[in-house]
Amino acid sequence: MRLVMKFGGTSVGDEKCIANVVNIIKEFRDAGNEIAVVVSAMTHVTDQLIAITEEVINCKQKPALDAFIESLRSRHMRALIAVAPDYADEIGEHLNSRLTKLSNILLTIRNLHELTPRSRDYIISFGERLSAPIISAALRQVGVPSSYVSGCDAGILTNGVHNGATALPESYPRIQARVGALLAEQVPVVMGYMGCSTDDVVTTLGRSGSDYSGAIVGAGIDADEIFIWTDVDGVMTTDPRIIPKARVINSISFLEMREMSYFGAKVIHPRALVPIMQKNILVHVKNTFNPKHLGTIVSREPHRDKRIVKAISLIQNSCLVKVGGAIMAGRPGVAGEIFTALGKAGVNVMLISQGSSEMTISMIINEEHLDTAIAALADVKRKGFIREIGFDRDIAVVSVVGAGMAGTPGALGRIFLCLDAADIDVIMISQGSEVNVSFVVRQVDGVNAVRVVHEEFHLEEEEGS
Repeated sequence: MRLVMKFGGTSVGDEKCIANVVNIIKEFRDAGNEIAVVVSAMTHVTDQLIAITEEVINCKQKPALDAFIESLRSRHMRALIAVAPDYADEIGEHLNSRLTKLSNILLTIRNLHELTPRSRDYIISFGERLSAPIISAALRQVGVPSSYVSGCDAGILTNGVHNGATALPESYPRIQARVGALLAEQVPVVMGYMGCSTDDVVTTLGRSGSDYSGAIVGAGIDADEIFIWTDVDGVMTTDPRIIPKARVINSISFLEMREMSYFGAKVIHPRALVPIMQKNILVHVKNTFNPKHLGTIVSREPHRDKRIVKAISLIQNSCLVKVGGAIMAGRPGVAGEIFTALGKAGVNVMLISQGSSEMTISMIINEEHLDTAIAALADVKRKGFIREIGFDRDIAVVSVVGAGMAGTPGALGRIFLCLDAADIDVIMISQGSEVNVSFVVRQVDGVNAVRVVHEEFHLEEEEGS
């Protein structure tokens, strides 16, 4: 079979983790599979690159660049020597060259006091530039032929948007020619999170972009299956940090997974599901640190069990924004003005509800976007399209997902009756698809809302029990 294996930052966090990853890859390859690997940066490295970039451009004091570069060198060289001692000189020279380039661009930004989106993307792509060569060398150390390749050289062609690029369809034949052609002889290790625009400028794919990279590579090489290796046993019925009784879901559909991802589940990024669904590629979500666990299968067809609801997700730190006024009633173009203004300002609207009288529109946004949203809506107000703008902070969004809800009488009634019994006030309801209903509560009630719905549908019980 032809497989893509994507390993996240925690999976390649240190030399022990990398050795574990190498064992997994080797076992699958020894079984006769063709494998392409996509890797993230080592744990927290991308966050550190973002932080040092902000410090360089904003801090009045001279940042400790030498110490930062040395800390990266020490961490990566320690891992390299542990997992690939025979290749320490070769790959160490490459790492030193990369770190010199990183140091030079950070110095240039500091001296010019200017940071462009292009420069920022180039800098924050360095985590994968450092991790991929080590993992490739570690595979060679155990006798698996391997090479490392950047997202650009792998053929990922993007629309050129920095810090959130989208892969173009033209990527697929390029990836087949550049990565697919290698699979019979070796395991290519692709640097995740990055691609190149049509004019060969590095662009990053946004946070959790390595998931997206894995999906793009999988679609490009016509993979039979994609493995998303992470630090949990699979897709859970809800976040186990808030509900300890949360359980691994054996199987889930693309549509259910998309709804869960959009509303806060972090196992697979929602953008990654687009090429996966287009090419109908079976996905396994598995735990790097517990590889014998079956994990979760994500596929086109929903797996039916006795439960109506399959999973519940929670987004905290949200805001409810309301716009209204009698001036909106029956006036064409009001909604268009509102959402165009928010879109241009870069504000993502998660949920929408409009009163039947057409005089109020309610929206849920991330709290960090509130000031930007209010400023954008103020312009709409000045144009005379709306009269009132209001907002509530400390809002939580609960999303209940399950293919079994479609066509099942009383499913929504059970959800809201159990919330009422727990004295939880529902502020807003939105049903965007037949497999999902989302509702808004006060942040103080968010965790309890998840708990009572989880218990109402007995999601802690194993399937078939």
